[in-house]
Amino acid sequence: MSRAFVKEDSDAPPPPPLERPISGAPNRVTVRGAQLIEDEILALEAAIVAAREDTEIESLRRDLRYWAARRATAQIIPANRDTTAVGFGTRVTIRRGGSLSEIDIVGEDEADPAEGRIAWTSPLARALEEAEAGETVELEAGGATETIEVVAVSVMSGEENIGESRP
Repeated sequence: MSRAFVKEDSDAPPPPPLERPISGAPNRVTVRGAQLIEDEILALEAAIVAAREDTEIESLRRDLRYWAARRATAQIIPANRDTTAVGFGTRVTIRRGGSLSEIDIVGEDEADPAEGRIAWTSPLARALEEAEAGETVELEAGGATETIEVVAVSVMSGEENIGESRP
C-alpha cells in the first residue's frame, strides 16, 4: 500500500492520561497519612492554577481526582497504642536474614519501603499481623519461604502523642 493512503497522526493530540488505579482494599490511613493526602491535594490544586499546557493540566487533574477519591474513602486510624501485637499503625523491629530492621505498618499511599514504611496490605505486613515480640512468622514470597523473627513492637515514631490531649 502506498504511503499516500495512510493517515498521518503526528498532528493528533495525545490521548488523555489513564486514570490512576485505586486499590480495592479499605483505605486505612494513619493521621500522618491523612495529612499527606491533604498536602498532595493542595499542591496539585496550586500546580493546576500555575500550569500552562492542556496536557499538563489534564495530568494534574487526573492526579487530583485520585487523591480526592483517596481522601473521600480514608479511614483514619490513630496510632496503635496496643503494642503487644503487630497491627496497623505499629512499628515493628524484625530480624530477617540475620539483619535487624524497623518497619512501620501504614496505609497504601503512605508506604515507602526505602523509608521503612510498608503498606498494611503487603505480604510482609500480612505475615506479621498479630504476631508478638519473640514470635517467628513465615513469609512466602517468590516461591520461597522465609522465617522472620518479631523482636519488638512499639508505637510508630512521630505518632506517640497524636490524638492525645495537650496542655
